[in-house]
Amino acid sequence: MPPTLLRVDHIHVYVTNRPAALQWYKDVLNFTPIKELEFWATNAQEPLTIGCPDGVIRLALFEQAATPCHSTIALGATGADFLAWHAHLQKMLATQIDIFDHDVTWSLYFTDPDGNPFEITTHDYAHVASHIK
Repeated sequence: MPPTLLRVDHIHVYVTNRPAALQWYKDVLNFTPIKELEFWATNAQEPLTIGCPDGVIRLALFEQAATPCHSTIALGATGADFLAWHAHLQKMLATQIDIFDHDVTWSLYFTDPDGNPFEITTHDYAHVASHIK
């Protein structure tokens, strides 16, 4: 039997312009650099670790030439926050963000400027359904 894991520590995200990506992640997701890990980011091949204010979610931004991404980073939210994220993303990304009904969950899909795919999902199905149907 494998040993136990604690959590997802961080996810590598590849971007073509790290300063521009950092600004996007700050503006759209409120992710900022993790102070104690900033020393790593001395060059583009080393990670700049960013995260949400409480530090629960962390991404490591690596700068490199554009490459196709085959993974989606899915982030969870309460039903109320999911609806707030919908409004926020439409405003920040200046595009229509559709709400997808998966019968037991709801999801929003979007990409960062480098095409890295994201999803915000909620399992609070009834709450969201009562506000959009």
